Amino acid sequence: MLTDTHIHLDLQEYADDLPQVVARSEAAGVNRWIVPAIGSSYWLALPVLHQQYPSLYYAFGLHPWFLAQENDSAIAELERLLQQRPVGLVAIGECGLDGAVDVPMSLQIDMLEKQLALASQYQLPVILHCRKAFNELLRIVKQFDLPRGGVWHAFSGSRQQAEQFIEMGFMLGIGGVITYERADKTRKAVAKLPAESLLLETDGPTMPLSGRQGERNEPAYLPEVLQELSLLRNTSQEELIRQIEFNSEKMFRFSG
Repeated sequence: MLTDTHIHLDLQEYADDLPQVVARSEAAGVNRWIVPAIGSSYWLALPVLHQQYPSLYYAFGLHPWFLAQENDSAIAELERLLQQRPVGLVAIGECGLDGAVDVPMSLQIDMLEKQLALASQYQLPVILHCRKAFNELLRIVKQFDLPRGGVWHAFSGSRQQAEQFIEMGFMLGIGGVITYERADKTRKAVAKLPAESLLLETDGPTMPLSGRQGERNEPAYLPEVLQELSLLRNTSQEELIRQIEFNSEKMFRFSG
């Protein structure tokens, strides 16, 4: 059994054939999924998805790309939902910083800090998005007591960068980027980082794997990421599955 720890099954790209996507995923041995919300308009649908698919867990968060549509009322709503602790909720996210989008960094930082404060208060892990903002993200995360740590999702950094987050109790979401030979820095990093800090993800419907450019990404392709990770680390897939699924359980504490 594998867990896709970052897959946006709630987006419109899957609306027409979600049962088939789930069936293909299960046939491939990917039997559990974490769906991180990208905005407040998606939150209420996620507990319903969990009822339909009990192995589908979720996170509530505000993605930095879409903050122009959010305000402090979304933070208040997030806290209200966290107080209820709905069944299937395992994290806060997707949240973070992105230095390559036209969203004011001051707004990104403000909303991230408010989500990190809630993660600390409600003792939930955070799922972090980071692009061209590593130093700033690291600085901010260090300011918060995060008892459950979190995940640096879609890891594409260096070994040194990864180790700085691992020291704070974070794990790394390993996805399709490692299937590209040009991603030499990241491939070398994941070959040497501790297996105790690795998770698997697809980040569908985007982030297609090498050889699948132009296709919609989906969780059935996660074993291809596992296969590449096995080759890079010179470790059997069976051994990796045992460790990575242990990591998933440790990070997200699945129940309900």
